[in-house]
Amino acid sequence: MKKINNAELNSNNTDEIVEVYGWASKIRKLGNLVFIDLRDRSGIVQLVVNSDNENYEKVLEIKNEYVLKVKGKVIKRSSPNKEIPSGEIEIEVIDIDILNISNPLPFDIKSENVSEELRLKYRYLDLRKEELQNYLMTRHKVTQSTRKYLDSLGFVEVETPILTATSPEGARDYLVPSRIQNGSFYALPQSPQLFKQLLMVAGFEKYYQIARCFRDEDLRADRQPEFAQIDIEMSFVNEEDIFSTVEGMFKQILKDVKNIDLPLPFPRMTYDEAINNYGTDKPDTRFDMLISDISSVLKNNQLSLLQKEFIGAIVGRNSEAQFSRKKVDEFAVLLKNFKVDNLFFVKYNNGFTGNVANSLSEEEKESLINSLNLKNGDIVFIVAGTKKQVLQALGALRLSVAKYLDIINKDIYNFLWITDFPMFEWSEEENRYVSAHHPFTMPKDVNMLDDPENCYARSYDIVLNGYELASGSIRIHDRNIQSKVFEKLGISEEEAQRKFGYLLEAFKYGAPPHGGIAPGLDRITMILCGTDNIKDVVAFPKTQSASCLMTNAPSKASEKQLKELGIKF
Repeated sequence: MKKINNAELNSNNTDEIVEVYGWASKIRKLGNLVFIDLRDRSGIVQLVVNSDNENYEKVLEIKNEYVLKVKGKVIKRSSPNKEIPSGEIEIEVIDIDILNISNPLPFDIKSENVSEELRLKYRYLDLRKEELQNYLMTRHKVTQSTRKYLDSLGFVEVETPILTATSPEGARDYLVPSRIQNGSFYALPQSPQLFKQLLMVAGFEKYYQIARCFRDEDLRADRQPEFAQIDIEMSFVNEEDIFSTVEGMFKQILKDVKNIDLPLPFPRMTYDEAINNYGTDKPDTRFDMLISDISSVLKNNQLSLLQKEFIGAIVGRNSEAQFSRKKVDEFAVLLKNFKVDNLFFVKYNNGFTGNVANSLSEEEKESLINSLNLKNGDIVFIVAGTKKQVLQALGALRLSVAKYLDIINKDIYNFLWITDFPMFEWSEEENRYVSAHHPFTMPKDVNMLDDPENCYARSYDIVLNGYELASGSIRIHDRNIQSKVFEKLGISEEEAQRKFGYLLEAFKYGAPPHGGIAPGLDRITMILCGTDNIKDVVAFPKTQSASCLMTNAPSKASEKQLKELGIKF
């Protein structure tokens, strides 16, 4: 007898004898009838047993989450349930076997009021929840769609090493001690960056991999210490080739997973435009509320707290009535993260009110109305400080205000390319320039390497609804350019040989022009599932402290293991 998935049964199966398996999800006794919701991965089907059935006494022994094998006859339900696919029918039990029993669960898997700690400790139970199973099925669909698309374009899937050499990629490495060579360590890859470039030197031309990556960095809701990325590298290409390839991939994914026809091409915005208008290099473009530079408007304002290098503003349109002074003060607390001490505001309604209104001259009021195109009912939030400070603070405030006003359309997917990133950024901690992307990124103009403050890179990001989905770049394939970049980064020839010698050696043997990108699989899935917690789309995630509550990892090593590894604490 063929096993049938529970949710696939419908009225077309009426009077058929079927065999189904699953977990007892819910048990109800009504008079002389017992109903059991039998759950498998596909969904629910209802079983029914009456007191005349020879299985009745056995059924009374069944408790929630018992594992069952059932043979029965499909019959039409007298009261259909339109909430489930199999809701028109039920199974009249002919024979039932208890394949395994279950202890009472430590929590109700249907309940929303369960702590994350408990859910992660018993993750295998939490994953029985329909919502989480759907999330992982979405992840599966994204992966399969990606492979299908890239295979159709002639890409070759190649696995690269997990145990490799340490390499500075912008975060701390996870290190693995060598037993055979005590005192030496492997590093888990932060990305397959150097290996995929070597595959281009090897002549594969089109490579991809669903790559496991590891970064020892502080965690947040959209970040895990180990993650997966769709790693892509191509030879003999420029930015346009990569853009069109990746846009086609996302069009395929959105069609396969959400049945959405994504319009192409994606809009583009330079890094400078994004920072100046949105205060971030990953702007959410589902709503407006751009940042305005009003430094010239208020440069002569009498209020000393406004006498700063830069003054910026955002406008909440037709919403001033929704902002009490208490709410504005709550937003001001958010800005403390950016070392901004004061959040100023004015409400406009045939005149100005607010904590900075009395300091405004008639000329300043007129200039604000014209420069910000103010209408009755608008509220203006104003921040003063250094330009970097103000833009970052207003970028964060913009998102908070939009969420509070509920003006973000959650049903659309706004993809965006951010281009022309800086080649370098100054590190106060290291007192030197560091790579804004990574040290293998090609500059837009090699001659500008001598002016690192104004040197731009051939790098690009994909942003979706305010999340960075991917970073990529055209790579350096010329050994001389690579050496000059290392020099600007303060990396000596000796250090470069020690860290990247094998790549530099490979560049001696005909490296082709190449470039790539690496969209984050976890983050893509998270957005498509409509959750803001990346742990929801990872089968066995870590906590914010990078711990696994289920396996108790990381754990102590035994004295014997440490001795073999030549490690002593």
